[in-house]
Amino acid sequence: MIDTSVLHKISYGVYLVTSKNGERINGQIANTVFQLTNNPIQLAISIAKTNLTHEFITQSKVFSMMILAENWTMLDIGCFGFRCGRDIDKFVGKKYKIGNNGAPILLEKTVGYTECEVVQTVDTGSHTLFIGQVTNSEIINKDLIPMTYAYYHRVLKGKEPKTAPTYQA
Repeated sequence: MIDTSVLHKISYGVYLVTSKNGERINGQIANTVFQLTNNPIQLAISIAKTNLTHEFITQSKVFSMMILAENWTMLDIGCFGFRCGRDIDKFVGKKYKIGNNGAPILLEKTVGYTECEVVQTVDTGSHTLFIGQVTNSEIINKDLIPMTYAYYHRVLKGKEPKTAPTYQA
């Protein structure tokens, strides 16, 4: 027997992963982001194959990752985590800049960011693990507290969309 509730005890952060496709930009909430190596510095992200962000990363071979702060609300998360970039421009009215790799970097309620170039992909079934070499990074606001997945569940009462790697029916 597998007790899937134990999986919610694994420690995660909450992140915004962004990319571009030509002039179009998009982003989504992600919880599966981790550092793989320190020389060169590489990060891995897990993105559902059905998501627009997956399409953008596959096409452009770049992504940026922002560390979200605890001052995000469910409305903020809803825009990037429960809405589709095929239907709306998620960055309308948001304070952001275009990074060196061309992907957007959200500047509000963000602890810091990294920009990455994809160096490898791993097909994991419903998701792709994108491995990116960090090309640029910066702390935006050192005084903000990074949001953990436990905080997202316990304080914000957040749930996982069906495309999340940690989704449980």
